[in-house]
Amino acid sequence: MLRRDFLKTASLAVAGVASTSEAAESRIRGRVVLESFDYDGVRLRPSRWLSQLQTARDFYLDVSDDDILHGWRVAAGLPAPGNPLGGWCGKNSNTVFGQWLSGMARLYRATNDAAIREKAGRLLAGWAKTLKPDGDCRMNHYPFEKLVCGLVDMHVYGGHPDALPLLLKATSVASNKLARNNIAAAPWPPDLHSGKPGEWYTLSENLYRAYIASGRELFREFGDAWLYPAYWNKFAETSAPADAWGVHAYSHVNTFSSAAKAYEVTGDATYLNIIRNFYDYMRNTQCYATGGYGPNERFMTPDDGSLGRALETRSDTFETLCGSWAAFKLSRYLMQFTGEARYGDWIERLFYNGAGAALPLRPGGRNFYYSDYRTSGGIKTDYWENFTCCSGTYLQDMADYHNLIYYKDATDLYVNLYVPSEVQWGGRSVMQQTDYPEGETSTLTVSGAGKFGLHLRVPAWSREMSVALNAVDRWHPRRVAVMRGPVVLALDYNYHAPYFELPRAEADLGRWLVADESPAVFRVNRPDGRPVRLKFRPFYQTPEDFPYLVYFDLDKAPYALW
Repeated sequence: MLRRDFLKTASLAVAGVASTSEAAESRIRGRVVLESFDYDGVRLRPSRWLSQLQTARDFYLDVSDDDILHGWRVAAGLPAPGNPLGGWCGKNSNTVFGQWLSGMARLYRATNDAAIREKAGRLLAGWAKTLKPDGDCRMNHYPFEKLVCGLVDMHVYGGHPDALPLLLKATSVASNKLARNNIAAAPWPPDLHSGKPGEWYTLSENLYRAYIASGRELFREFGDAWLYPAYWNKFAETSAPADAWGVHAYSHVNTFSSAAKAYEVTGDATYLNIIRNFYDYMRNTQCYATGGYGPNERFMTPDDGSLGRALETRSDTFETLCGSWAAFKLSRYLMQFTGEARYGDWIERLFYNGAGAALPLRPGGRNFYYSDYRTSGGIKTDYWENFTCCSGTYLQDMADYHNLIYYKDATDLYVNLYVPSEVQWGGRSVMQQTDYPEGETSTLTVSGAGKFGLHLRVPAWSREMSVALNAVDRWHPRRVAVMRGPVVLALDYNYHAPYFELPRAEADLGRWLVADESPAVFRVNRPDGRPVRLKFRPFYQTPEDFPYLVYFDLDKAPYALW
């Protein structure tokens, strides 16, 4: 099937949530071509991805409620058993609280996990008691945006009766107290890379979600206050602006989800053009083979090879959990608005090589933050502080796995990812059995009455399943990563081998790499017979503190140490 056939003739559908008001819903009708399943009706089946999700779920369930609420209770003069969480949550849990509520609510909707919903409800009730009588949550722009997301999700997905009233009170106060100077981000001075106040430009998305879910004009009007034309308009007519570099990477990908919601709410096609062009800008100039982006948490200058040069020195190559979350959302919005298969490609790369390749969370809040792709050798390790922002987006990423695999329109089903899973809708079900990407096939078993069209996304890499090389940028055409389909293969780097080299021609790579006994692992079979102990394995299989190589320079002659 050709990629253009992913969407043939799809009826227009409405992407409202269950509690969307009729007035708000009528304003967005017709803007959406494909619907996600909105965390309802999709289940993961046994796989490493389900295990990753279950491990994350258990971690969050075990974090003490009293520790999470401690800082707010102290500030409110209430009894405060427990201890501060520490790290980025040393004073209070502002950094992650909204994201945790969001992830728990979405996970409950997806899995019907009563225990995770009950925990979220306890946290919400405990937090509400620490508010000032007028609903002042004492948050600035950065945590308030996350709070809005969490309360919307507790209302929409968690069905919590207090979530919307609390959100109304908190937003009423914030609409009067939050500064609206809205200084755009810039490459220089360094403290302006996230704008001032920090990351204010991400607020609109979740305020518009609150408007769609409730129909309350307060949310729409406050969402309008944080539109970001100073940066968004760089992409209004081009996917290659000359002056979009140097700003904070994750938050600037995230802000385009606000532009997506602005399109959904207003119908102004300018916003759709903007997010289309921005997606192409990212994929053409900012992404590594993994789908990751933002070394040193910045967009690189597209015309000087800085993306490739960063691999020589920076271990902070990609802010993995937050960066995956932002890209998942933007790509999902684009698929829903356009029905185009190509927007699933970035989701696929990051599903396997981004969030799906992260280390698990650890007791005490140690968490994976940066992926490391250095040409001198990388290593997976946790961040040096606890409970960072990535400990917030981790659970959101895991919950989002349910929302990335399938889409639907009025009559048909669309398969975006090839993941062990099951989807049920309209009295029908499709079960997907696969060990892809370590295997080569996926079996879809259909049951239930009635006819429907079944559309399968053809990934951009798909010709025949093969091993290929992927260059970084045109200034480093011989700096390459090895990929099998969408999966980046990392080379073991733990043996005292005298040197290692790849074949100079891509056509020879398939002959050099021979399948090992382990799934998706390859031995190196040099044509000169010289033994090589190192093996290639999927990046997501690389364990903690194990050295590896992701990128190789083909134009550098091998050298021997002995």
